[in-house]
Amino acid sequence: MLIDFSSRPPLPEFSPAAPHLQNYRRVYRGSESRSAASGAAQGLEGYLETYERLGARAVVLKARDLTTTFGFRIPNETVAEFVAAHGPRFIGFAGVDPWQPGAAAEFERAVTGLGLRGLNLQCFELKMTPDDARLFPLYEKAIELDVPVNIHCGINFSTATPMSLGRPEHLDAVMVRYPGLRAIASPPGWPWVQELIGTAWRHPNLFIGLLAVRPKLLAKAHSGYEPLLQYGRTILKEKMIFGSAFPMMPADAAVAEIDALGLDDTVRRLWLHDNAARFLRLDGTNA
Repeated sequence: MLIDFSSRPPLPEFSPAAPHLQNYRRVYRGSESRSAASGAAQGLEGYLETYERLGARAVVLKARDLTTTFGFRIPNETVAEFVAAHGPRFIGFAGVDPWQPGAAAEFERAVTGLGLRGLNLQCFELKMTPDDARLFPLYEKAIELDVPVNIHCGINFSTATPMSLGRPEHLDAVMVRYPGLRAIASPPGWPWVQELIGTAWRHPNLFIGLLAVRPKLLAKAHSGYEPLLQYGRTILKEKMIFGSAFPMMPADAAVAEIDALGLDDTVRRLWLHDNAARFLRLDGTNA
């Protein structure tokens, strides 16, 4: 079975103009060209068929609200409407603007009113570190609602905002303050991969999202990602969660690169399904 923790449907409402992310198109040109040539990119039908063919149990879609910083939104309603039309395979995470009053109330409405099941914080786009005090009410609301939080971690390629916002040390501070928070750091922390490994090792409720990175890099010498493979096979094997980040990479190609890592069957299942199922509480079990 498969759970894809990061995907974006090929629909205009999920891809509004984003000038602040233009440098991403340069960096990801190669992998995005593969997505453009894949069946999943041939409209919604191809996208849905890909996950049917892969036997995906769940696919996570994420809203974003960057109204204050970049005038960009993928609204909660857009995600909720897609989930309602194409569920139960699809799971939505909310996005709120912490610069605006009422962000925690909007987060609660997205969960209790729209049926979304987590919160997405792309902190580099919010121009905040994850341990910014303005995010504390959102973490407290996530604990109250008993839903997980996705927090961007590692380098970002937007030259409109500093890459230092993604250092794992900020997540360490969050988890020290909120040990009951169920959180995932994604992407997996490059160029501070070992710092993220230490942070995840320290905190039982912090997971690592293997997304927006070619899985084959985990086995490539001197890539900087090799420790994820070493620790992800052993002491952190129950912390690793797969996401294709489509359209950055075709979902089936990302799974194929996971398979090429030579994981044993138990670890492969943990990475591709069981850890995410536990994190999302799909089986009613605690993370």
